[in-house]
Amino acid sequence: MRLIVLGATSSIAAATARLYAADGATILLVGRDGSRLEQSAADLRIRGAERVEIAVCDLAASEDAERQLQGFADQIGGMDHLLLAYGILGDQGQAERNLVAAEEILRVNFNSAAAWSLATANFLERQGRGSLIVIGSVAGDRGRRANFIYGAAKAGLAALVEGIAHRFADKGPRAVLIKPGPTVTPMTEGMTRTGALWAKPEQVASIIYKRGTRGGPVAYAPGFWRYIMLVIRNLPSVIFNRMEI
Repeated sequence: MRLIVLGATSSIAAATARLYAADGATILLVGRDGSRLEQSAADLRIRGAERVEIAVCDLAASEDAERQLQGFADQIGGMDHLLLAYGILGDQGQAERNLVAAEEILRVNFNSAAAWSLATANFLERQGRGSLIVIGSVAGDRGRRANFIYGAAKAGLAALVEGIAHRFADKGPRAVLIKPGPTVTPMTEGMTRTGALWAKPEQVASIIYKRGTRGGPVAYAPGFWRYIMLVIRNLPSVIFNRMEI
């Protein structure tokens, strides 16, 4: 198994990579911070990975995604799974009033992620097998005043990945969208992170790892978020608009 992780310094990505390492996978860690990538690589080697390489790259600059992706695959001798795990939450209040800030949220979370997803889809279709695994968010299920700009980017990404999964329906590869609920990661620092609805990165990673090889094109993480979001999506506006969520 050869795994490429885009955004490898994220907590969820790191937890997922450990599961692949325990299976003896060959892993390429991609991100902006070379020193952190090296630390993660050393950890994964200890945990059983056959081989771990790093590639320093600003993934938000995705204009040459197809060429760079081919280079990543060549670096480790091919690609079986790709996990797209990077993103920014941004500041909703600031982004509502500053279009540059809003554009940054959309550019990183949708535009660049879409480019890497499409480049990966083309790669996997050519080789006739493999998995694209993309971390989305439950925030994309319905626009809410608390985070609708971030949510809009994740909603667009969800449609794109589901479309790729449909494109692959009669072919060998597969595409999977993972929709985590609130998770205890550096992205959510400063929030009140208590209660049963908050997940740990390891919980999300377990679902990512399983869905890399089996299951449908969309997975909520943890699974109970499927039912919570079903209710939220179907709330009448007269009720929804009174809620602070």
